[in-house]
Amino acid sequence: MFIYDYLIVGSGLFGSVFAHEAKKLGKSVLVIERRDHIGGNIFCEEKEGINIHKYGPHIFHTSYHDVWDYVNQFVEFNGFVNAPIANYKGELYNLPFNMNTFSKLWGVITPAEAAAKIAEQRAVIKGEPKNLEEQAISLVGTDIYTKLIKGYTEKQWKRSCTELPSFIIKRLPVRYTFDNNYYNDLYQGIPIRGGYNKLIEALLDGIEVRMGVDYHLSRALYENMAKNIVYTGAIDAYFGYRLGQLEYRGLRFETERLEKENHQGVAVMNYTEREVPYTRIIEHKHFEFGTQPVTYVTKEYPADWKPGEEAYYPVNDARNQTLYRQYADMAAKEKNVIFGGRLAEYKYYDMDDIIKSALECVRKNVSL
Repeated sequence: MFIYDYLIVGSGLFGSVFAHEAKKLGKSVLVIERRDHIGGNIFCEEKEGINIHKYGPHIFHTSYHDVWDYVNQFVEFNGFVNAPIANYKGELYNLPFNMNTFSKLWGVITPAEAAAKIAEQRAVIKGEPKNLEEQAISLVGTDIYTKLIKGYTEKQWKRSCTELPSFIIKRLPVRYTFDNNYYNDLYQGIPIRGGYNKLIEALLDGIEVRMGVDYHLSRALYENMAKNIVYTGAIDAYFGYRLGQLEYRGLRFETERLEKENHQGVAVMNYTEREVPYTRIIEHKHFEFGTQPVTYVTKEYPADWKPGEEAYYPVNDARNQTLYRQYADMAAKEKNVIFGGRLAEYKYYDMDDIIKSALECVRKNVSL
């Protein structure tokens, strides 16, 4: 005899949206969460009025009207616009690559001058790019590649750009306007008065959640408690890694409290030279325009990943994609199990796409 209609494994965005919508349709839901908090990687830890993004910065941005309306049911968003700065050996450049960047690099004034400079530098690559370095230069030229792409990318992947496949960079946005907004989306911001925790708490309001529960260690107990399972964990872990392990890149964070009101003047500063071991510094208060007398900053380091650690970026090479497709075929044969979210789909997801995917999944699988 089943106790619940749905057991949801994981309380990140996908699981929380699914749980909320299933409950709205009259279904009984239990959410289990391996960590000691809800929210997955968008969880924030509040200290002295500052919401610290524990698992790296998350800026909500979308052009989906329906998704924007959906999240605004639960939280109000501020007007934060992501305009990161790149620091290359003490030289500061605006991101994404735009007229401010080009003017600083070359002293150009007009879009035509900038386009001509990039075209001249792109021309050094003849034929089809053989690796990431050639691909990047073929898109944006040698100066932008050397100062703003090369070191950052090599830190992230722990390999030389000449050893990385060209397909990792399919395109690099270049703007011939003085626009520092990193995203092109219509809507953007950070939830106010509680951050992302408030969003997840609202989604899971009235739903039973058990934290500190590892589904894989307690599977025998939980898999027979519900008619259906929504699984948002790693797909290879679900199948006991029987075909092998999918690979990820990891991250390591060092957070520090500073006795100053403003450390770097921007929420995100990327460090693009390879000799600096971290890829960026996050100053969390700037996401919410904080005026506290202290600040918290986080250095973000790329890291090798081992099973059991938090998985951040799927290694989307041919070997891993082939392995994932084999696991996906197995998943399609599972009865009454829905696989969803970035780990279950071995896919990098923006937050709006996760919400859209979860809503679509409910529409397909849950009925009154």
